[in-house]
Amino acid sequence: MNDLEKKSFYSFLGLYIVSSFFLLSLTGFWYYTAQKHALEKETYYKLEHIADKKSGEIIMAHMHGTPLQAMAVPKEMILALINTQGKVTEGRLVDPNMHIRPGYFLVDGYNVLISDAPREHLNISYVAVQSDTLKAQLHKLKDSVLAVLGIVAFAIALIAWVLSKLFMKPVHQRVRQIERFINDVTHELNTPITSLHMSTDQALKRGECTAKTLNNISISTKQLYDIYRSLTYLNFSSRKESTEVVDLKEILEKSIAYYSGLAEIKRISFKTDLEEMLFAIPEAQASLLFGNLIGNAIKYSSPRSEIEISLKDKVFHIRDHGIGIEPEQQKEIFEKFRRGTSYSGGFGIGLSIVKSICSQYNIGIKLDSIPAEGTEFRLKF
Repeated sequence: MNDLEKKSFYSFLGLYIVSSFFLLSLTGFWYYTAQKHALEKETYYKLEHIADKKSGEIIMAHMHGTPLQAMAVPKEMILALINTQGKVTEGRLVDPNMHIRPGYFLVDGYNVLISDAPREHLNISYVAVQSDTLKAQLHKLKDSVLAVLGIVAFAIALIAWVLSKLFMKPVHQRVRQIERFINDVTHELNTPITSLHMSTDQALKRGECTAKTLNNISISTKQLYDIYRSLTYLNFSSRKESTEVVDLKEILEKSIAYYSGLAEIKRISFKTDLEEMLFAIPEAQASLLFGNLIGNAIKYSSPRSEIEISLKDKVFHIRDHGIGIEPEQQKEIFEKFRRGTSYSGGFGIGLSIVKSICSQYNIGIKLDSIPAEGTEFRLKF
């Protein structure tokens, strides 16, 4: 990835992780708080239940004049009975110096409930029930929540990494296509510019311009103009051009004549069968449509071969006898920046422009190609 891609990747990754961790932290805090309150209430009700039960036993023993029996309590709880003089008559207090008063307290890590329910029956004023289980439960709860949050955070980070990769994949592909496109355009521009430079340099040295030099200049200029037309179409294809009824035969003949010089370099001839055909399309786009197909046919044809072109019964045919297109490449050949082969250069926009114009003016397009034998395009107007 280049610097811009890395910046986008880590920005998306960071934003996803930070926002997810923030929500995860809120969820963890909410869950811990809710469970903590539930455990606190549960502990309180347990202490209260034991205190009320013991108080009931005290009152019943006093009313019936029977001895007070020792009450079995859970081993994690400590029971204490406090008489009217404030002395512990049974059990013990976790803090002997604690202030004795009815209520619910936290003393030295113990939850303490002091109940005055005995009402001084059997000379007992208070029942104190003490337990330190809540502290251990909260510690265990905290460890569990942190462990779950850690696992979920790891999963989120992993998912964020995968999603960031998926998010950046089409961006990365597009950047690669654009970079390759720029390199291809640079390479394509280099050939005609070099030819123009050499031809003009020779003409200046000789003091005259031969027919061959003029032809080289003409071909190079046309190549530059073709690149310019294609780039202009890409840049302004969203703008609507005024549609007019034109004779496709005339435009096609001009296109064939335009590319004849380029074809002569490879000793390629044209076999044509054209008839007059009227169609509503801007002349510039019709010329670009035919030009891309003819230019491609010349580029990928074998030297000293023939290109067959026909325009009859509302159908345009162009067939070359060149390298052809592999079947797996035929599915992607009309996509922008896609090239079926690296043979003879190109920068992967010619057929995408053809497809775009055909779609815009409802022109059917079909492709038949056999590797090492040739390619045929059919346009139905």
